[in-house]
Parts: sequence; C-alpha cells; structure tokens
Amino acid sequence: MGVTDPAGPVMDRDEVDRALARLGAEHEAIETSLLALQDHAGRRLLEGAQLTGITKERWAAAEASITLLWAYFDAYTDALRSAREIRSRRRWSSREDLVELTELLRGESVTVAGSTTATANAPTLLSAPGKLSRRFSLAALVDLMNELYASSLDMVVAADAVWSALPARIDLLAAELQRTRTLAHSVGVRPGEHPSGDDLERITRTLTTLREQVISDPLAYWIPAQGSSAPGGGRPDTTVYDREARALEEVRREIDAVLTVRQDAEQRLVKLRDVLSRADRTLAEARNARGEVLAKIAATEVPVVSGPPTALQEQLATAAEYRRHAQWHRLSPLLESLEQKAEDELLRARESLTAVTAPLAVRAELRGRLDAYKAKVARLGYAEDPFLIERYDAARRMLWSAPCDLRVAEQAVLRYQQAAAEVLGAPRVPPQGGPRDRGGSGA
Repeated sequence: MGVTDPAGPVMDRDEVDRALARLGAEHEAIETSLLALQDHAGRRLLEGAQLTGITKERWAAAEASITLLWAYFDAYTDALRSAREIRSRRRWSSREDLVELTELLRGESVTVAGSTTATANAPTLLSAPGKLSRRFSLAALVDLMNELYASSLDMVVAADAVWSALPARIDLLAAELQRTRTLAHSVGVRPGEHPSGDDLERITRTLTTLREQVISDPLAYWIPAQGSSAPGGGRPDTTVYDREARALEEVRREIDAVLTVRQDAEQRLVKLRDVLSRADRTLAEARNARGEVLAKIAATEVPVVSGPPTALQEQLATAAEYRRHAQWHRLSPLLESLEQKAEDELLRARESLTAVTAPLAVRAELRGRLDAYKAKVARLGYAEDPFLIERYDAARRMLWSAPCDLRVAEQAVLRYQQAAAEVLGAPRVPPQGGPRDRGGSGA
C-alpha cells in the first residue's frame, strides 16, 4: 500500500493524480473494513459480555487498538482531504503546489494524537513511553492500520467462533443429559446408589462450569492455526466437551442395558426358576439312584450326592424382590450372575447323576454282552451245550442277583465268552488281567 520514498524528486501532476487515486481506493477499503468490524456480531457480544481471563485482557487491548484505528483513519482522511483540496485549486498545479503535495503524500506529514487510556492498553503502538502523538507518512499509516485491524479482527473472530460453536453444542448435550437423568431415575439409577448416577452428576457439574467459562472467557477455548496469518485462523477447543459427550454416551448405554432388564426381567426369572428346578430334580434323581445302587451293587464306591443349593434360591428370591420394587439397576447384575450359576448348577447335577449311576451302567453293559454271546451261540447251533449252559447260568445269577458284585460278575461273563470261543473253535479270549473297577467312571 505504501507510496514512493519521500526523499525522491518532486512529483509531477500525473504522479500526484495516480497517488491520490490509489490512496482514495485504500481509504474506501479501510473505511469498509472498519465499518464491518464495528458491526461485527462478535464485537457487539464482546462489548456487552462480563469477560474474564485471557479474553478480558485481549479485549482491553483490542478495544484500544480499535480506538486508535479510528483516530488513525480520521487523520488519514484529513490528510487525503487536504491533498485533494490542494490539487483542486487549479487544473495545472504550480510547482509550489506540487512540492506541497509531494511532502503531504510522501513525507511524514500526518500527526496522530492518542488518548492516555488507549496508549496504556496498547503501549507498543507508540514508540516512546508517555508520548501521546506521533508523525506518520500516509503509507506507514496504512500499514499500521492494516496491522491493528488484523490483530483486532483476529481476536473478535476467534471469540465469535467459540461462542457460535460451543454454547449451542453444550446446550444440546445438556438437554440430552436431562433426558438421560430422567430415564435413569425411572429405573433407579441415582447418585450414591449406582456408578452411572454419580457419572451423571459429575457430567452435569462439568457442563455447567464449561458453559460459564466459554461465555466469559471464549479465547481460553480457542486453538490458533499453526503457521496461519489470516485473522481468525484456528478452531474451537472441544476437548472437554467431547470427553463429557463420550461419558454421557457410556452412561446412556448402561441405562439402555438396565431398561432391557426391565423389559425381559420376568421372562429371565421364569427361565432361572426352570433351570434351578431341573437341577433340583436331577439331584433328587441322583439321590434315589444312589440308594438303588447301594442296594443292588456290592463292593462299589458310590459318590455322595449333595443337596440343592440354598444360596441360589435365596439369590433368586432377592432378584424377585428387586423386580417387585423396580430396582432394575440392582437386578441387572444379579440376573447375569444367577444365570451363569444356574447353568453351572444344572451341569453339576447331571454330572452327579452320571457318576452315581455308573455302576448300573456297567451292570447293564455286562448283561448286554452276556445275552449277545448267548444269541450268537444259539444262532450257530450250540444253544443246548451243557458246558455253555452252566457257564451262562452262573454269570446270569451273578448279574441278576442283588447285591451284584460287579468284579465277580465280570469274571463270570469272561469265562462264558472263553467257553463259547472254545466250543465254536475260535481263538480263546485273552485274560483281561482281573476285573475292572468301574464304580467311579461316567456313562
């Protein structure tokens, strides 16, 4: 924007006219920018806000800069008006006019006076402390106004950007927070009773504080763009807002889980009762089977069958109580725990029944093996063989007598197998190394 060096020769009429045209265009552009800054929504908000922190400090400096800007602009306007008046005296300017115009357009011909308050708030704008006026060339004055305008606009645009972005988002999040709080209370999620209730209280306090700070000190939540010289380059700092938004989303998922419990609690309780009932019936069957095994099978270790788990029944009653009193936040974790424990209990009952009835399964297997060999012998025409009949009857008496000694009965079945093999001309069945103790094996 600057004009030629004031140490140069006297300007001719064409140079003067070109300089006046250029300075006039600069004057119009500066005036438009200053009026836009004056009407900027951010500047009006800053003037009426109760500011704190860094925003208060920077706005005091910006206000001083804007005051000086208008003072400089007025001086620039006066100087430009004077130059135009000199040029308009006559169509062909005299040398005296051209000398005066050269000094006015190129020299440090503009004296600017600043107020004590303005220079105190913006001490770098004048060179010497306590000096309330300074002389400028028109080109230097334009450069200084551009600098002051850019710094003032940067501050105004940054504050306005934060105010435009964050308070509205905070209000929307606060509204969602209120809806979540209402929903949480309806399912018993309250502060001091559930972690999510405590989280809601903390989020509420944080958002309230955040909004107050954003309104009073918006520049504390502004991140300038690195390497950018354009006014307002940067973005609002949403770190705190984003963190609380994520926290609220986590609480909302927790509330949804509790709501799901409320919707299917009765169905889950019915299923739990059914699983525990099946476990109890299975244990009862195992106890009855144990008595039968002890009566029918001799010389066998039969595991003891435990009674039904009273602790699970008590917890099931507690879960039903929670449902009756709509304490869904307590019912949710209890149901999850009970469902796993009930499945484990049913599996334990089935394993107990299998272990208890294992001797009966061994006896049934021996009976089946004995009858299978008898059928084979009969099919081959040896059903009336006295030796085989004697061995078969001996084994059968042992397997169908009570109590049955499985060790002895197994040896009797093996002897019948060996006898049948000899009669049929087949290789002998090799000895089995004594009877096996299958009392503790599974079916």
